[in-house]
Amino acid sequence: MTKKQVWYEVQESETIEQCLDRMKEDGYMPFGRKEEPVFEEVNGEPVYLRQKIQFKGILYEE
Repeated sequence: MTKKQVWYEVQESETIEQCLDRMKEDGYMPFGRKEEPVFEEVNGEPVYLRQKIQFKGILYEE
């Protein structure tokens, strides 16, 4: 059974466009987006690494 909605994360090695293309190939269209910062602890201090981007995909209904 296919899920009606799935979260897709933009991988470090891909662009947002590539992630959206991957969603489309799987039969999902973007319906929402969320971002959150990713930190790493260095010498007891948080250091910004990157931005984590996720898209909520909903199943295409034909």
